[in-house]
Order: sequence, then C-alpha cells, then structure tokens
Amino acid sequence: MDTINLFSLFASVLPLAAFYFYRVAANLLDRRRPALSTLMNEQRFNWVTQAARRDTPLDAILSGNIMSSVSFFASTTALLILALFTVIGQLHEYAPALSAITFGTHHTEIDLQIHVVVMLVLFVYAFLSFTLSLRQFNHFCILLGAMDHDKPASADEIRTIARINAMAAQRFNAGIRSYYFAIPMVAWFVSGWAAVVVTVGTVFFLLHREYFSDARWLVARITPH
Repeated sequence: MDTINLFSLFASVLPLAAFYFYRVAANLLDRRRPALSTLMNEQRFNWVTQAARRDTPLDAILSGNIMSSVSFFASTTALLILALFTVIGQLHEYAPALSAITFGTHHTEIDLQIHVVVMLVLFVYAFLSFTLSLRQFNHFCILLGAMDHDKPASADEIRTIARINAMAAQRFNAGIRSYYFAIPMVAWFVSGWAAVVVTVGTVFFLLHREYFSDARWLVARITPH
C-alpha cells in the first residue's frame, strides 16, 4: 500500500502557503512602500474624475476591454478545473506518464492525488476571484454610466466608483497571482526540490514586479503617495 511522502506533501502545499502569506506580507510592505497596484488605485480615482467631465464612449470602451480580459481568464480557469477533475478520476492511467518525468523522486499515487487536489484548490480560488472581479467591474460600469454629467460629481461619488474599480482589480490580481503560483506546482512533477526553488523564485519575482520594477518607478513619479 502506498504511503504519503512527507517532503512531497510539504512541496505540494508550499506554493499554496506562499500564495497566502505573500498577500499578508504585501499588506505589511504597502505601509512602507506602496506597491504598483496601490499606486494604480490613485490613477483609478483620476480616471473616474475625468470620466465625470466627459460624455463620450471612451470610458465604456476602456471598461469593455478590461472585462474581456477578466472573462477570458475566468473561462480558461473553468476549463483547467474541469481538466483537473478528469485527471483525478483517471489518475491511475496518468500516474506512469507523470512519474516518467521526475528526477530522483518517485511520486506515489497518493502523492499525485494530494498534489492534484492542492492544484484544484488554487484554481478554484482563481476562478472565484475572476468571477467576483467580473461582477465588480460590471458594478463599476453601471455606476459610471449612472453619473449625471449635467452637474459636477461629488468627491464621495467619484471615490466610491474608483474604489469599486480598485476592488475589482484587486480580485483580478489575486486570480493572476494564482497562475504564478501554479508554476511551482507544475515544477513539483519534476521534483519536490524544484517546487521549493521555483516557489521562492516566484515570491521574489512578484515582490520585484510590485515594489522595485521599472513600471512601479515610472508610475510613482506621477502619483502622489
């Protein structure tokens, strides 16, 4: 009877744990150095401020493009979830092929089952994030379309609409981040150590992108913080 490899279990769960604690760490870092996503929230406020002054289809086009991207990721994630369910049901057929790509590590069928379930948890979270983001962007479009251009919008109204947009973007970023942490989960099939190394690399990559990238530096130049 197959037994659970403890290191294999650790390597399976590590990307999911890193995904969660990255968000906690990012909230703490934002207090000292605003992330690129945080800086962009101020630009969302500027967007809504300008939208309140113009009566053109430009803002509807911009919103439509954003929602198309979110919808694409939501539908793609749904297909991945279905694929993982299929793998769980026929894992005994896929196990020999998956074991053939490992280097120095033999994953038992129980190890594979646990790992596929962990991947399923990550992608279900991503799907829920994308669908919630899509719903919130829809709310943003409704609020944007409901603005009365015959009189100046209040600061509270503009801030509320911008905040809805920021919430939607936050959920979208969470879904995208799930895809990043799916990379070390794929590396796990090669080796548990590969999963550990790629998890650490993914964390540093995301931290650099949000806090030290050229894009962050450029946006910080024009955004008060």
